Amino acid sequence: MKFSFQDYISIKIHKTDLLLTSLIKSRLEPYNLAPEQNLIMMLLWEKDGLTQNQIVEKLAKDKTNVARMASNLEKKGFIKRVHCTDDRRAVKLYLTPAGKEHGKKVVPVSEEFDEIVCDGLSKEELQELERLLSKVRENVLKNSQ
Repeated sequence: MKFSFQDYISIKIHKTDLLLTSLIKSRLEPYNLAPEQNLIMMLLWEKDGLTQNQIVEKLAKDKTNVARMASNLEKKGFIKRVHCTDDRRAVKLYLTPAGKEHGKKVVPVSEEFDEIVCDGLSKEELQELERLLSKVRENVLKNSQ
């Protein structure tokens, strides 16, 4: 055997992802948001009125997953889904007044989470980390086709 279990970079990335997910999940729980739902909300707080397909592209999630999350967010009263008049297949997501208000509480939580994750890393280290993660994603995509 070439490596031990602990030596695989994929295992290290997975363990880090589990820690990150666990922490953000616990931070978002009081706000009735799952981490993936928060990603949609963050995009809408940044630019309201995105289509579900735009969200699919930005998050690299499948359409069914995004549609399900959007439906759940709508049931919670945070967003409203509206069919486009010029293309009935396209659905735009808009924040409700409650969703907009929710952002005032949740965005600071997300910003604090990012600060926790980046604590002690220099700007150069963050750029290098971003470059390396991008390279890993490219390797996976290249070999998954």
